[in-house]
Amino acid sequence: MHYATELLLIGGTLLLALAAHGLGQKIHVPRVTLMLLVGAVAGPDMLAVLPENSDESFGFVTQLTLAMVGFLLGERMSGKNLSEGREALIVSLAVTLATAFAVAVVIWFLTGNVAAALLLGSIATATAPAATLDVLREAGARGPLTRLVYQVVAIDDAWGAVLFSLALVAVGLLAGSAEAGTTALLHGVTEVGGSIVLGLLLGFPMAWLTGRLRPGEPMLLESAGFVFVAAGIAGLFELSYLLTCMTLGVVVANKARHHVRPFRSIEGISEPFLALFFFMAGYQLEWSALPTLGALGLAYVGARVIGRLLGGQVGGYLAGSDHHTRKRIGACLMPQAGVALGLALVATDRFPEMSYVLPLVIGATVIFELVGPPLTLIQLRRAGETGKGYEEEPDED
Repeated sequence: MHYATELLLIGGTLLLALAAHGLGQKIHVPRVTLMLLVGAVAGPDMLAVLPENSDESFGFVTQLTLAMVGFLLGERMSGKNLSEGREALIVSLAVTLATAFAVAVVIWFLTGNVAAALLLGSIATATAPAATLDVLREAGARGPLTRLVYQVVAIDDAWGAVLFSLALVAVGLLAGSAEAGTTALLHGVTEVGGSIVLGLLLGFPMAWLTGRLRPGEPMLLESAGFVFVAAGIAGLFELSYLLTCMTLGVVVANKARHHVRPFRSIEGISEPFLALFFFMAGYQLEWSALPTLGALGLAYVGARVIGRLLGGQVGGYLAGSDHHTRKRIGACLMPQAGVALGLALVATDRFPEMSYVLPLVIGATVIFELVGPPLTLIQLRRAGETGKGYEEEPDED
């Protein structure tokens, strides 16, 4: 049977996810962390349980999963909470700038390399929306902190992409290559702007169609169809499928009459893909990269933590958030995954002389991906927002 290995992988991973969910509830550890650990132990650096080259299909699962995650995050940007939308905008911008500044200053102080400081500072702003979303859903979290976390992780990668593009421009100018800097800026603006435009172009027909074919019934076919088509077109034009699908979700959340059911439909099919995504992310973790962190890597990790915490406090104060939210929002934004690695790959490709950037970011990502989700869960528990289920608005019939 040609696909025996693939079927065993899928079935085994889903059963492991079920076991991780039960174990996580007993030992109070998010299943994200447990699935990452299981994948890492099974990975090539340790047990190597999968055949060689079996990770070639991981990219497809990643894109499929993040497309659904982006769409679900878009729901949390509904216009019914404009005050929270303003709050999220201010907090996300403050956290992004504080993180970039803290990391850049520390790296510059240790290395004296302005280019490395700018690149690593901008890379540090990236988060892991899939891991954060899964923790919130698993914890049944609801409340002001939960709403703010949902909204911030939905938009802060966009800030990070813009900041990274600006950093590439600055580094290109420092290296005497104005053409490379201008090209990088144009690419960054095109990616962000094009993703938003594509999400809008597909979002309005999706919002109009939602609920019209079969009124009052689940809308899985049209919901999944639009989300996957949006991700596919974004991939063809080298746009951000995460940002495209998030924009799609924002339009549906604000313009569709039956604006709850499409999200519940996608949510219902996302569980198996999330389980595979986290297992595969763990499988690709490179334990061998941890020793390469050294003093510079530990400084990067420490500066990023300080930047997130400080940015959350300052942003929450400027946005008028309550004291408990200001105190905890930064700690909820620690997870970091694929976006950071992608930015590090781009930086290394453009400036090969800074070859240490990629292994440093890989090592730091291992730490943040394992430690970040438990930190988020702890903050939600301390805020008293776990175990309350989703806060949903009923559809109009």
